[in-house]
Amino acid sequence: MECLVLDFSHPLWKQTLNDLRHDFYHLPEYVALEARRINAIAEAILITEGDKIFFLPYLLRSCNTLFTRQFEIDFFDVISPYGYPGILLNEAANTPDFLDIAFQQLIHQLSSKKVCSAFLRLHPILNQNLSEYPYCKFNGETVSVDLKLSLTEIWHQTRPEHRNKINKNKRTGMSAKIVPFAEYIDIFVELYEQTMDRVGATQSYYFGRDYFVQLSQALKHQMHLCVVELNDEIICGGIFTEVCRIVQYHLGGTKSAFLKQAPSKLMFDYVRIWAKERGNEFLHLGGGVGGAKDSLYHFKAGFSKQRHSFSTIRLVVNQKNYDDLVKVRAKELGISVAELLNSDFFPAYRAHI
Repeated sequence: MECLVLDFSHPLWKQTLNDLRHDFYHLPEYVALEARRINAIAEAILITEGDKIFFLPYLLRSCNTLFTRQFEIDFFDVISPYGYPGILLNEAANTPDFLDIAFQQLIHQLSSKKVCSAFLRLHPILNQNLSEYPYCKFNGETVSVDLKLSLTEIWHQTRPEHRNKINKNKRTGMSAKIVPFAEYIDIFVELYEQTMDRVGATQSYYFGRDYFVQLSQALKHQMHLCVVELNDEIICGGIFTEVCRIVQYHLGGTKSAFLKQAPSKLMFDYVRIWAKERGNEFLHLGGGVGGAKDSLYHFKAGFSKQRHSFSTIRLVVNQKNYDDLVKVRAKELGISVAELLNSDFFPAYRAHI
């Protein structure tokens, strides 16, 4: 068995992706963008044995900046880039024996880099076979449109309330289209930030204009912007990616003045037809916030009956170092270690209580 740690510029990163079904979350350009955004290091671990391939992109973060206390050594942890990256496996690698050995290799490699813990979000479509694996924790469900169905069946699976709103919006003159992102970036940023303000999103969901510019440069032709217009005014927009026959809804926004008309319903209806015509298999809409069956999940569930398990992997790589950081964090927060651990936030030493 061979285990390699790759930085995002290593040619083997892209060569490996050529042999595996993947998503935009796995692209080195996207992982590098995420690393710059959160001040981390973009890396991937490639584990092979014969014809078996295990590939995992991740972000390596310093833990020492979390605390007022100074440590004698540097501690790190690992997190997935924003979204649903998960682990890539080829068909030959999908066996319990290889997975067990690969995870032990992964833990060994991370331990050698002074990593205390790893929090990894799995891909709801590509990692369905891992949802019952011992390291995994079920977090909720996501929704996708099965684009292999006929347009008639896709429409039939749409919640009647959504169908009525889509038809009404069309009658009032709303229309959707795919446009070049670079030409509409300022309009999209305004829509997105207005939406984040309206829902009271945390600061981590405010990406800024530079992020969107860099995202379009990183993804190039794999990124698409859909907008909805009414009377020559853009009232809704969404970023969609297209990789390996998987179309992902990434981020979007709606003008507050048009919220009651729900133009995003027309947007998703348009994109699923567009995506199907281009030969894709899935339009993945995602789930609720944090995997919850909240109003966002309920909205997305109205477009399809297809569901996927969303799971995460929570690894304590070095128990002693992890416990030490938890104790320091608990002391700084003025709470007990038990209370911090019971928060269910992982890693516990990054919790804000």
